[in-house]
Amino acid sequence: MIAQLLLTAFLAFVLVYAWSAHRTVPIIGLLASGAALAGLYFVWVPEHATALAAFAGIGRGSDLIVYIWVVISLLIMLNLHLKLRLQLDMITRLARAVAIDRAKESRRDASPPRKRRPVMLGRKAEVGPIQVQAKK
Repeated sequence: MIAQLLLTAFLAFVLVYAWSAHRTVPIIGLLASGAALAGLYFVWVPEHATALAAFAGIGRGSDLIVYIWVVISLLIMLNLHLKLRLQLDMITRLARAVAIDRAKESRRDASPPRKRRPVMLGRKAEVGPIQVQAKK
């Protein structure tokens, strides 16, 4: 009886979390709510878990629940692993782009200023006195 009360309290907490997560990520809220409700049902009617396990070819209902829990946990870990790899790849690309940008910026700051060409607004550019002397 104590285990049923503790499991009920935990699953009720999961339901509250699922309700709050439903607003931001509806699929997570729906899946968590379904798992919590199924858990509550099997906590209070364990004979049905045993009958379902016998139908699936597993000896006890608790074994079936543990097997399902392991499969769900492995799927969640795989999903988190894939998301983590994607984020690490994005961070690598971002760091590479920042490094290239900083290298270009430091190269630009270290180089001497470029000579400006005279602006031509519908007429010939005027030649400065230094360029005239250089032609002579």
